[in-house]
Amino acid sequence: MAVGAAAKDPAPRRGGAKARALEHVKERILTGGFRGGDLISEGEVAAALGMSRTPVREAFLRLEAEGLLRLYPQRGALVVPVSPEEVRAVMEARLVIEQFAARSVCRAPAPARAVIADALDVQWDRQRAAGGDLRGVLDADRAFHTVLVEAAGNPILADVYSSLRDRQLRMIGESAVRDPRRTATIVDEHSRIAVAVREGDTDALLDAVRAHLTGTVRALGLAVDALGSLAAD
Repeated sequence: MAVGAAAKDPAPRRGGAKARALEHVKERILTGGFRGGDLISEGEVAAALGMSRTPVREAFLRLEAEGLLRLYPQRGALVVPVSPEEVRAVMEARLVIEQFAARSVCRAPAPARAVIADALDVQWDRQRAAGGDLRGVLDADRAFHTVLVEAAGNPILADVYSSLRDRQLRMIGESAVRDPRRTATIVDEHSRIAVAVREGDTDALLDAVRAHLTGTVRALGLAVDALGSLAAD
């Protein structure tokens, strides 16, 4: 079991001590700084943030309620690993929503598709410019897919998609930690998606979305059989 080292926080953030501790730990879990199986302590985090253990303990309790930590008295907090079942469930949900969005967008008139493609290009440029800034890459990735999903015009599906936000960030962050080439591959995959939207090519867009999501599953070291069978439906 690895022990996650808490890096010094570069600058104080606004808000109370509990909020700062919560943001610090959650950010590192979602971006792979604290990986599944790491054991972290209140003392480590408190020292990194220059605060007492009490707000850190409260933050740990909140993250345990969110399913990100499992607390062990006198030992610390275990970062709960992402299970294969959770990966498949989230990716299958994304695939259903994003395939629906792809078909809806491709039915739009060319001028409307051009506006959507332009918005995708903005986020693609952000992601490409982020370089080694993993958090910047992840934020641009989320914004890119949100553009596509919201363009479909179904607010209920958009809300469901938004509810997956933290899980998506964590899975993509972990895939990037496992495979340092993954962020560059994601940029290429997003380019294919944006081009297919601009051209209104439904088949190419569906293929690009499937390839993108299965690429993340593979980068997490999992087989894509279940996801692949859904994609073929």
